[in-house]
Amino acid sequence: QVQLVESGGGLVQPGGSLRLSCAASGFTFSDYAMGWFRQAPGKEREFVSVVDWSGDYTYYADSVTGRITISRDNAKNTMSLFMNSLKPEDTAVYYCVADYILPDHYTDSGQYHYWGQGTQVTVSS
Repeated sequence: QVQLVESGGGLVQPGGSLRLSCAASGFTFSDYAMGWFRQAPGKEREFVSVVDWSGDYTYYADSVTGRITISRDNAKNTMSLFMNSLKPEDTAVYYCVADYILPDHYTDSGQYHYWGQGTQVTVSS
């Protein structure tokens, strides 16, 4: 059974940092691209970042480029999202996603077969 379990969400002040983690099981982690989407209240789900199976190729949404770093550890079946200089507009539920090989349209949420339950990130003073 495939499981993606996010952790690390919480309340942080503007300008602060947070690290999200995703623990994966039930599939061959090293064969899959891994990524993050987020959804703010009243808004559509949006792409944040994705990393290919090897960790060599990473992609970011324009809104987070320069502030967020994605990484993965294939030996531990985990993926992380390091977020810095957080802004109130980063407030959202963050979802871990996975799909076999990096999708051609990696910003499209419909391309990802597996989803976690999400973790809340709130950026507020």
